[in-house]
Amino acid sequence: MDGRNGEERIVHEVAIVVPKRVREVEEEGDCVEVLVSELKKRGMVVDRVIGLADEFLKVAAPLETLGSAAAELHIRKPTRLGIDLPFEVQGSEAFFRQPDGSLFSWFERFHCYQHLLYGIVNSDGYDVTLKLDDKEFCWAAGESLVRRLESEGVIKQMFPLHDELNRKELLKTWALNWWNFTNQPIDQIYSYFGAKIGVYFSFLGMYTRWLLFPAVLGIIVQMIDFGSLQFLVLPSFFVSTILWAALFLQFWKRKNAALLARWQINYLVGPSQGYRFIGMEWSSLPFPKELIKNLGNEKFKEKEAYQRYEWFAYRKRFRNDVLVIMTIICLQLPFELAYAHIYEIITSDTIKFLLTAIYLLIIQYLTRLGGKVSVKLINREINESVEYRANSLIYKTYIGIFYHVLLHRNFMSLRQVLIQRLIISQVFWTLMDGSLPYLKYSYRKFRARKKKKSEGGPSTGKILIASRVEKEYFKPTYSASIGVELEDGLFDDFLELALQFGMIMMFACAFPLAFTLAAVSNVMEMRTNALKLLVTLRRPLPRAAATIGAWLNIWQFLVVMSICTNSALLVCLYDQEGKWKIEPGLAAILIMEHVLLLLKFGLSRLVPEEPAWVRANRMKNVTQAQDMYCKQLLRSISGEFSSMAKSQQEGAVET
Repeated sequence: MDGRNGEERIVHEVAIVVPKRVREVEEEGDCVEVLVSELKKRGMVVDRVIGLADEFLKVAAPLETLGSAAAELHIRKPTRLGIDLPFEVQGSEAFFRQPDGSLFSWFERFHCYQHLLYGIVNSDGYDVTLKLDDKEFCWAAGESLVRRLESEGVIKQMFPLHDELNRKELLKTWALNWWNFTNQPIDQIYSYFGAKIGVYFSFLGMYTRWLLFPAVLGIIVQMIDFGSLQFLVLPSFFVSTILWAALFLQFWKRKNAALLARWQINYLVGPSQGYRFIGMEWSSLPFPKELIKNLGNEKFKEKEAYQRYEWFAYRKRFRNDVLVIMTIICLQLPFELAYAHIYEIITSDTIKFLLTAIYLLIIQYLTRLGGKVSVKLINREINESVEYRANSLIYKTYIGIFYHVLLHRNFMSLRQVLIQRLIISQVFWTLMDGSLPYLKYSYRKFRARKKKKSEGGPSTGKILIASRVEKEYFKPTYSASIGVELEDGLFDDFLELALQFGMIMMFACAFPLAFTLAAVSNVMEMRTNALKLLVTLRRPLPRAAATIGAWLNIWQFLVVMSICTNSALLVCLYDQEGKWKIEPGLAAILIMEHVLLLLKFGLSRLVPEEPAWVRANRMKNVTQAQDMYCKQLLRSISGEFSSMAKSQQEGAVET
């Protein structure tokens, strides 16, 4: 559904994959025919496409159907009065439109599709026998048809489809538009992919634009000889990069708040998973009086239960964090130390380059292995997001570089390691983003064609895959390399940015040109990620996210760590004899470290996290909501008193 320019355009946004029937004659009770019939009864438009080995049902929902589903789900949407209210079909004109002109966002539409599909139940009051070729099974009364077909293996997959018109428009204005460099159609990206991907690309674009300042400064520091003032160059560059990073993160918060205000996303009262408590969510707990009554009408029992549950959750998370840290120290640290020693012994640059490549491949394998273990630990916690365990996955990547800094104190060796890691990491992630999905897609097409030939297809000539939906089916999903059960592909993209930011910030004094390499890398990253999402992968599932989440805390931590590491680098530079005496130069470095730490935390207080216009709009919306609710409450109270007075008068007349 596309409501732009006041016209409704039917768009097939979901595909259902079912087996292709062996028999050409339709049977009574055929499960696929029943599914198509029920989908149409629910008001959806179905287009059937026959593929090489499967049949595809392309499903679209008109605006009226989506509106009915949104009303049944009580989806809260912002109105023109600035208040979030449950959606109603009769009052649809009162709700804000999306940036592309449609009434519902992609996340809301997909949520409605899920409700419509899984809401098809057997309402006949008796069991129905369904068939698929020679297979028969029972559809029980009150049972969901889609869930039943999934359990029987009839529905193989359901996945979102690309909208060809919007996809081609994004390819033209975004993925293939290299002249804009860091400018991106963020509103179009949000409308097509959802808030989480829109926030990521906005963050990537802003980060790349801000990188231009330290990139130019790094070229000046690296290329120009300042003569007698050369000893002040690196400390000045160090101070500049720390202030730059602190200001960037603070201004990103302002940018994030402005984006959410523009997209009409209420991030203060947004949906949250909450804590599970006695079989319920905290967000769905009953009214306090009922809760106190359920717990024995004693307030201290309620408080004790909440506190016990809270500290139990903290204890489990702390235990898992200690387990992960001890595993890194006991298993990976010996490997990191061995790599650092071998790297220092080897004299050939080519062998060092190959050693670094092998090392990064092993690190990638260990990261995936650690991700699987983390997912198992997280599944036993109350916290259900692997994103908050990203810290342990990032910290271990820097252990080897720390060893180079603290043990060898060799700037040339450290600079060589950083160059190799930046180049190899960029090549590796580019291959992962572009080549690997295409290879998976090509292999799946090859297997389908081979199977078709083995089943009696044409012996000569190439078997063509003509339908767009079947090509989408062969494409891989946008998933994370670790923690697939809990995260999508943005985990890898954010992890790549965090690793890059850590390397260029924590060792800025050793290699100032790293900022230039990072800026060039990010310009390419924006386009390759765009092509990956639009061409080589399926359309990602929409995810509700208002910010970049725990990654912001990780970047804040990396800024603090970079103050410490760069101070250590400067000490190594000016204390070449290794005596570690507190001379005037070293004392100045220590003072500078403490001043930068104060400035870093001070800037977070000086620069507001919200622009003034966002804060003003939010306060206006809150005031309007309070006024409206007060008026409704007064009318309700007045009505109750009026009815009570009327009943009393009637009683007095009767007596």
